[in-house]
Amino acid sequence: MKITTGIPEANRAEVAALYWEAFGEKLGFVLGPKYRALIFITSVLRGDHGICAHDERGRLLGVAGFKTAQGALVGGDFTDLRRVYGWVGASIRILLLAALERDTENERFLMDGIFVAPEARGRGVGTALIDAICKEAKQRGYRQVRLDVIDTNPRARALYLHEGFEEVATHHLGVLRHIFGFSASTTMIREV
Repeated sequence: MKITTGIPEANRAEVAALYWEAFGEKLGFVLGPKYRALIFITSVLRGDHGICAHDERGRLLGVAGFKTAQGALVGGDFTDLRRVYGWVGASIRILLLAALERDTENERFLMDGIFVAPEARGRGVGTALIDAICKEAKQRGYRQVRLDVIDTNPRARALYLHEGFEEVATHHLGVLRHIFGFSASTTMIREV
């Protein structure tokens, strides 16, 4: 397995599709329908905010994204949303997406999503990507990595606990749980 910082241009559409597969259930109501979501994700994808895992043949196995003051793996603003969803659609979506927004901070490096191709799950790809995120954090001068995991993803939570992350806070969505399909997210940190 080869781990590299940055997303190759040739993998943009595949990364967008994997991202949607991983987070589409959570974001489907807000970013759907799928074809529009893929257009949006591909258009705002920041290749310099991702770490990729490829196999020996160059096939994409998974990606870990991170967020800095300069941007996120999948970010975008009102203008980006308007191009895909129109004025009204963008206005509604920007308000709903704000409920999920997690700010960067100076103290901890923010891992902003990890996703692994279905055929590569259980083969150590997630662990390798987490290790790479921790290495990236350390190279940037951070002492901790921070992430958020939703309550409907026990497999990811178990991986993070296994990899040394500790739970520090839980955020409840309240009535927005009906839109996003989960009730709470837990912030976890790990020393690097």
